Amino acid sequence: MIAHLAPAPAVRIGGFEKLSTVDWPGQLAAVVFCQGCAWRCVYCHNPHLIPFATNEEAISWRAITRWLETRRGLLDGVVFSGGEPTLQPGLAAAMEEARALGFAIGLHTGGPVPEHLARVLPFTDWVGFDFKAPFDRYVRVTGHDQGSRARESLRLLHAERVAYEVRTTWHPRLLAPADLAEMAQTLPRMGVVEWVIQRFRANGCDDPELMAEPVGEVPREAFCARGLRVTVR
Repeated sequence: MIAHLAPAPAVRIGGFEKLSTVDWPGQLAAVVFCQGCAWRCVYCHNPHLIPFATNEEAISWRAITRWLETRRGLLDGVVFSGGEPTLQPGLAAAMEEARALGFAIGLHTGGPVPEHLARVLPFTDWVGFDFKAPFDRYVRVTGHDQGSRARESLRLLHAERVAYEVRTTWHPRLLAPADLAEMAQTLPRMGVVEWVIQRFRANGCDDPELMAEPVGEVPREAFCARGLRVTVR
């Protein structure tokens, strides 16, 4: 039991999914969607999670932990997603509490603040890392020229030897074959051996231009990079 712990970790929650089979490959997980993100990715399928404050009542972390106590032995883990969870000041404490209940901890992040990522990696078992674009072209996808921060976060993630998956959302308006080719060359140089490319899906996206343009097939000829295995989803 952890209900006696006070105060609750400073984590603002915008959504909670009790069971997911896709947010952590191979694991049955609950997903905590943290409210707030510093980036504005044009293909975001959770745009309601971008503002750090909403007019709706936030979900209580204590309510989630009480529910998690009833799922010991039934779920493998808890994934913290978003938004951008590493911007939450109480994320490490929340991870510790979920781990104390017996759950493995997953994290979805784009790595906008490497020092924040460094604080929570000791409590994390797996990371889904969003590689948005060639690092010098992040502004095209995120609205912010902060690819150097993402590069440092990926370097840190690999150095800490936490299990992770690097994945990229692809839309032809945002990433040309030459961009994918450059990304495919960059990853092995950083020690990454597996890359997941996800075709853009319109669910939740509020950008009319992206939704209006046919996506088609990912240009697989761009993936020729020695030492890199690529999966298209």
